[in-house]
Amino acid sequence: MDLHEVLEVTVTGLGYQLVDVERSPRGRVLRVFIDKPAKPRGVDVEDCALVSNQLTRVLLVENIDYERLEVSSPGLDRPLTKEVDFERFAGSEVTIKLRLPLNGRRNFAGVLHGAQDGKVRVQIDSGEIEFDLANIDKARLVPDFDLKKSSNRLV
Repeated sequence: MDLHEVLEVTVTGLGYQLVDVERSPRGRVLRVFIDKPAKPRGVDVEDCALVSNQLTRVLLVENIDYERLEVSSPGLDRPLTKEVDFERFAGSEVTIKLRLPLNGRRNFAGVLHGAQDGKVRVQIDSGEIEFDLANIDKARLVPDFDLKKSSNRLV
């Protein structure tokens, strides 16, 4: 198995979703981003420690070379990589960068309407637009920092 397969099998086997994997230029640092959709407040330190401990053992057995393993949540500007991500976060604001330009543009921002059959739909200023999932180079959620008031206290 290659590195991505090992990570996917291990992380999903623990009940988490593998969001993204990054390797440093020389491959010495391995960054793994996890999520748990069933957990409304996202992953916490205990989740990251659990996955990190398990991955350390599995990577040793699989003889995968690295110096440092970092496991964390995907953050507020979470990358969207799979079709299920685009469905899960429908209604959220996103930024999308395409591999190949569409109508002379590669960068788009708008409200995600979801995905189906390899197509991602986004509402932009000029109307709804559809992208091929295979043409999306990078897609990220736009963090929402609106503070809500509850009985005169910030929550």
